Amino acid sequence: MAGPTWMRVPRWLRPRQGNPDGTMTLLEHIHELRRRLMIGVIAIVIGTIIGVVWYQYRIFGLPSLGQLLTEPYCRLPPGARLTLGNPNQCQLVAFAPFEQLALLIKVGVAAGVVLASPVWLSQLWGFITPGLHSHERKFARVFIGTGTVLFLAGAVLAYLVLTQALYFLVTVGGGIQITALRGEDYFSLLITLLVIFGVSFELPLLMIMLNRVGIFPYAKIKAWRRGLIFAIFVFAAVATPGQDPFSMLALGCSLTVLFEIAAQVCRVHDKRVLRESPWAGLADDEAGPSPVVSAAETSGPVEPSAPVAPSALERSSSVNGSAPQHWDDVT
Repeated sequence: MAGPTWMRVPRWLRPRQGNPDGTMTLLEHIHELRRRLMIGVIAIVIGTIIGVVWYQYRIFGLPSLGQLLTEPYCRLPPGARLTLGNPNQCQLVAFAPFEQLALLIKVGVAAGVVLASPVWLSQLWGFITPGLHSHERKFARVFIGTGTVLFLAGAVLAYLVLTQALYFLVTVGGGIQITALRGEDYFSLLITLLVIFGVSFELPLLMIMLNRVGIFPYAKIKAWRRGLIFAIFVFAAVATPGQDPFSMLALGCSLTVLFEIAAQVCRVHDKRVLRESPWAGLADDEAGPSPVVSAAETSGPVEPSAPVAPSALERSSSVNGSAPQHWDDVT
């Protein structure tokens, strides 16, 4: 018996019945992609609503999202930040009437994407999985799980470093002036720093993936180690939005440590591949091992060869009583 109308799942959200062999037509692929995209978008919208409410109020006994995000700024000494109104309250500054509303929506959408990440990641995984083999699914799970942990680790490090970075930026003038930090500027700096640190922490995963497919072997990593480390610190100096030494050094040093860990993983992988290779220990001009034929394959009885039918040339020779000595004799 069908349930109430308001409880029925819309038709465009229902999964289609696939073929028994698991194959899908182009239209079925498009329908499946649309369905999963809509589920991900709905999850992000719900997460955004929760993020907007959480930005202003405490939920589930947790501090409000606004308090959590402004905590690095509020750790600054009172003399390093502009105080308006209540001197005991830590507040950012807004200079436009609609700036607070725009900031609320911006932070709410960012929180919604993060809160809904389990849903849209699972939908992405469900769309990709049918096209993968079993061993590819296993490696994909490992890489996705590792990538998520690395991104969160980078975001946490950026959050911890932000207080020192802000202190340097607002006190670099020697106390001659005081910084009136807008909420839009502060949250843009915070979100950009979180994204840059999180994405940069995917470096070891990228190295290992390139090494697995043979594009970036450990021999190249060892030969280019100094140049790659120098490039990491140059990237950290250019990518950090505040251009302060604390975030630059934190990003550069952490990426160097992750680079060395990934290099050792690549070294172990290349050693294992070389040990299992049948051409291990051979020079470039040496022949590889020949296939070994087992005794069971050669111990059987040898079949006699079938008689070969005489060719037309031999038949004509037998009729004439003499064999031609040259091809010209035949013609």
